Amino acid sequence: MYEVEVKVRADHDAVRGRLEDEGATQVNRVTQTDTYYDAPHRDFAATDEALRLRRESRYESGSVVGEETNVTYKGPLVDESSKTRREYETSVEDGETMDEICTAVGFEPAATVEKERERFELDGYTVSLDTVSGLGEFVEVEIEVESGVDDAREGAFVVLGKLGLDPDDQIRTSYLGMLLGGPEK
Repeated sequence: MYEVEVKVRADHDAVRGRLEDEGATQVNRVTQTDTYYDAPHRDFAATDEALRLRRESRYESGSVVGEETNVTYKGPLVDESSKTRREYETSVEDGETMDEICTAVGFEPAATVEKERERFELDGYTVSLDTVSGLGEFVEVEIEVESGVDDAREGAFVVLGKLGLDPDDQIRTSYLGMLLGGPEK
């Protein structure tokens, strides 16, 4: 599976209005705490890979209505035009135990990314309005595909355009990379 993602900095208030005008459907509102791990056998920063444990709480009317934890491996970027990469993800029943397993086999926590995320659906794409602690506001447009990466990327660019955003302003650096001081590119 490939995650095709395009991310830009953007003011959420302006984008919310465009989402409404385009008939987007709000999916949910969540908070996410992502713990990223360093591998004992290679430098994930150098290989552009990531191992992440995500704890997510879903909200409705200000109350938590569900919580889940997932472990995700993200492979290196596969193109120069977006943040497309292979991604493998599975749910984990007990996040604390998964953290202990990672540490026991030599994967050490490297950094934590905290964000509030509002998800919308538009034209088959997920549009996320992210407020990332220490970084600010972003919009991500993404879709998962097994093939047809180029078409999916072009579709993401079209969705960005509908929201009044320019694909040329995209940032290919992860939130983790930005928090660790990497340049936005």
